[in-house]
Amino acid sequence: MDGDCSYEDFRDCLRSLEKVNRWLLGYRPTLAWLDRLPHGPPDPIHIVDVGCGSGDLLRQIAGWARIRSIAVQLTGIDLNPYAVHAATEFTPKELGITWVTGNAMAYRPEKQIDIVVSSLMAHHLEDEEIVALLRWMEANARAGWFINDLERSEQACRTFAWLAGVVRWHRFVRHDGPVSFRRAFQKEDWIRLLDAAEVPREAVTVEQWRPGRLCVGRWQ
Repeated sequence: MDGDCSYEDFRDCLRSLEKVNRWLLGYRPTLAWLDRLPHGPPDPIHIVDVGCGSGDLLRQIAGWARIRSIAVQLTGIDLNPYAVHAATEFTPKELGITWVTGNAMAYRPEKQIDIVVSSLMAHHLEDEEIVALLRWMEANARAGWFINDLERSEQACRTFAWLAGVVRWHRFVRHDGPVSFRRAFQKEDWIRLLDAAEVPREAVTVEQWRPGRLCVGRWQ
């Protein structure tokens, strides 16, 4: 999906990824982390999703906030212009989510960013890009940040392969899934990247979530 494709293929692939996230409980780590939101958050809380894709994570966060009567301002950013097109198509207007095409590290919103989240993007980046992202989040996320990504493990690969054999996912997902798990992370990878970004290790949590997620976050 990182290469050339039609909008229709891109959109259908994102629909499959949303199903993967639902069936494999992919939203759970981010929403559980948000439940640990420190007392006295700003009103509204400005949450930015970097690499938002179809916007499915922000739609989940909108539901999380509504249930808890928490006021949020939600912004999704993605380099691919197809992503904003798909997110706009898939998202009810009444949720009021803003979609931006561009590089998040060049994003300068009128309202300061309180929380940055990212899901299934980091494994597409090179190490130096991840370090730059960590530094940007440290400098710009006033309350905290959370990266929800894949764990590199044989068990996770086997789980994905089994599901891919019984579920009719988009061909991009079937092809890219094993590649993504091979590019994913183990805990020592994140420790090395956090050290390179000079993020205080004692302030960060590195959490394993089954099936197949390894998530990194901190509250400022």
